[in-house]
Amino acid sequence: MSEKVLNLLMDSFTKILIPGIKVTIPLTVISFSLAMVIAVLTAMVQYANIQGLKQLARFYIWIIRGTPVLVQLYIVFYGLPSVGIMLDPFPAAVAVFSINEGAYCAETMRAAIESVPVGQLEAGYCVGMSWWQIMRRIVLPQAFRTAFPPLSNSAIALVKDTSLAANITVAEMFMTTQRIAARTYEFLPLYCEVALIYLIFSTVLTKLQRAGEKRLNAHGFN
Repeated sequence: MSEKVLNLLMDSFTKILIPGIKVTIPLTVISFSLAMVIAVLTAMVQYANIQGLKQLARFYIWIIRGTPVLVQLYIVFYGLPSVGIMLDPFPAAVAVFSINEGAYCAETMRAAIESVPVGQLEAGYCVGMSWWQIMRRIVLPQAFRTAFPPLSNSAIALVKDTSLAANITVAEMFMTTQRIAARTYEFLPLYCEVALIYLIFSTVLTKLQRAGEKRLNAHGFN
């Protein structure tokens, strides 16, 4: 590696990292938080077997999981303006990633909820609890414990998927890297550098995931 490339990488590291902290991480956190709300509601609708809403939930999951997230980004950001709906890049990315991730997490939550023994619901009814109280106090806590590892994996995957937001002009760290590479023509070292930063973010989340699992186990949620 030449001194010129080394100096470029040292100079660009901070320039790439700052959008990662200011844009990529907030985009991930906001999108995943909204996705979890969508996922829990969608899973509960299916679990409660509410006719009409259940079919609507299944249709939503079918459409979102059956189409590429990049296509969804283009539909929302470039397609919706043709019908009078215009969104700025960051809100558009949040909307797409939330809806997309919500569909996948909904299936994770549904499976986790259904893994809770039916007898626990019946016991809840026997002591006078309402359906919502049973879900909030008995079913959902156990379901979240079961779903924690796969949901954590989804969060890690979302960090990397946010790089697709560069396609709708969100100034996150991958788009920043593209701009630097286009100016300097040093594509390989710069793309390797941004890959390293994504790896660092994913590694931190992986360690948080393991710490969370240990904490859950230490509190006896087995």
